[in-house]
Amino acid sequence: MTFRSEIKPALSASEQSRANCRTDFTIIAETAAYLVADKPPFLLAHPTKPDGARTLWGELRELLAFEIANGGQVSIVNRLDRETSGLMLVAKTSAAARHFGLLMQQQRIAKEYLAIVWGWPEWEQQIVDAPLARQGAHGSTAVYLKQSLHPQGAPAITELRVEQRFTRLTSAGERFCLIRAIPKTGRTHQIRVHLASLGHAIVGDKIYGPDEQLYLQFIQTGWTAELERHLLLPRHALHAAELRLDSGETWTAPLPRDLREFLP
Repeated sequence: MTFRSEIKPALSASEQSRANCRTDFTIIAETAAYLVADKPPFLLAHPTKPDGARTLWGELRELLAFEIANGGQVSIVNRLDRETSGLMLVAKTSAAARHFGLLMQQQRIAKEYLAIVWGWPEWEQQIVDAPLARQGAHGSTAVYLKQSLHPQGAPAITELRVEQRFTRLTSAGERFCLIRAIPKTGRTHQIRVHLASLGHAIVGDKIYGPDEQLYLQFIQTGWTAELERHLLLPRHALHAAELRLDSGETWTAPLPRDLREFLP
């Protein structure tokens, strides 16, 4: 977020708190009830371990310290994986949190993602209607959190559209595609699993890409030159590009720099 270089005496306590808070996400819209943030990749949405890692939730609590002191709160409505970049809706009041939570349950908040995938699909538009379940509950997997298609899983529907086909000579392949993915349901890893099931895994996906063992290797070693040869990008190329309420409010976020630079 960008702040003014000079802090003028006229700043309110709320503005002063925000001016003193250093962040690398962007707030693209804000009202008294909510804000919409564009999250960069590698920033956690919520704390997952008691290790003091930076999170969007924690930084927003600092940013909104004045509002919180006066009865406000920070409630992230739509969650994104650590590696996924893009738009996140955040309620600043309990009333807004209840309202947006109900909209999410009723699937009245539309979301669109952009993903860079391996290969060129034979289709221009596709709807994947395939239920998802945790793979470990129905079979074997080396990755506990991995999801897979399963008839006993939760319903999951994703609309897919080809946005751009391009070539890029790499050690692992040369044909790639930019896909717009519109989830009609909100299952864990839904877009990643559905694309991989069609043979077009997301570039950089350590779990659903070339080999799930790459994820285990990454956990042990961190990012290495060998992993880069297989995955090309240090994170999965998935970006939450648009949020839309059924009342008409719409927010968009352009592809971040790392994904723009992968395109031709």
